Amino acid sequence: MIGAGVFAVWAPALGAAGSGILIALAVAAVVAYCNATSSAQLAAVHPVAGGTYAYARAEIGPWTGFIAGWCFVIGKIASCAAMALTFASYAAPAGWERPVAVAAVAALATVNCFGVTRTALATRALVVLSLLGLAAVVAAGVGGAPHAPAPLADATAYGVLQGAGLLFFAFAGYARIATMGEEVIDPERTIPRAIVLALGGAVVVYVAVGLTVLFVLGADAVASAAPLADVVRAVGWEWAEPVVRVAASAASLGALLALQTGIGRTTLAMAREADLPRGLAVVDERRQVPQRAEIAVAAIVIAIVLIADLRGSIGFSSFGVLLYYLIANAAAFRQSADVRRYPRWLQALGVAGCLLLLSTLPVVASLIGTIVVLAGIGYRMLRLRRLAH
Repeated sequence: MIGAGVFAVWAPALGAAGSGILIALAVAAVVAYCNATSSAQLAAVHPVAGGTYAYARAEIGPWTGFIAGWCFVIGKIASCAAMALTFASYAAPAGWERPVAVAAVAALATVNCFGVTRTALATRALVVLSLLGLAAVVAAGVGGAPHAPAPLADATAYGVLQGAGLLFFAFAGYARIATMGEEVIDPERTIPRAIVLALGGAVVVYVAVGLTVLFVLGADAVASAAPLADVVRAVGWEWAEPVVRVAASAASLGALLALQTGIGRTTLAMAREADLPRGLAVVDERRQVPQRAEIAVAAIVIAIVLIADLRGSIGFSSFGVLLYYLIANAAAFRQSADVRRYPRWLQALGVAGCLLLLSTLPVVASLIGTIVVLAGIGYRMLRLRRLAH
């Protein structure tokens, strides 16, 4: 979760929420908490690869599981493109952003093909670097030269909710913990704790960074491709700008690494059930990694990077991920009392929150997302019809 989102999401979110950005952040955090607790409760009972795809199949049925898995894959593939483009916007020379983003996706897919141990070690190092950079941004906001922020537009209820939906893009990382259920020691205990602790830590970081952006840049952040680098420059800490750019690059790579791993595992789970081509279910015998799935995901992400922009990727990603968590909350709601860790009202709140944020996302992102979801449903219907004959 401490990845490209916290470096890139403030511009579109401020553009939507205006002066209500902190309310939008609070709404996104509440919805994320509901989703996190549902994911934790489900993961404790179903410690298998696939996340909500597997949980919904078990708790509700195959069709619901398919829709969840399909939403996860399409939403997170869009997130991968956003992460790669964010990395390049901070790290690449002008004009070289897309080639550098493509190279990053290919390199991290190669790392993933060598196994989860290397992925986890690399992620730890990248998170440390990103946190150091975020600390520098907050310190610059507190100790730098005074800077009057540009006034933000007045908040509206619709704008705040749309901003919350876009900010949700930055929160949505705990599901990737759940997708690793077959590769974690003592998953019944480890996964729920990891999900809740990770979300709590991310909320603290996002509040600190959001306040800094708000009180230093204000509306100037809306048009910025690198708002956190602009923060340190605005308060006279130009020497810290390279630090922030390196940190943003590291954060983006860390998030991209985790994203590609999680999508590969969900793709593996869906291919095992023939909801995606069965060839993607092949696991390398030596490293126990679904290398075909990893390579296929990387190829699609590279194609998106070559044609998409950052803001569109964020909106489309939020659409897929909110649908995914809506189903996760519904699956957790159906669990019996003997495995319940959290009250049912929390899962009902999660369903309502996901629906509310979905209804206020940018229209184009929602329209494209709906078309892609329906295309996936059509594919499964045709496959089942062929099997029936």
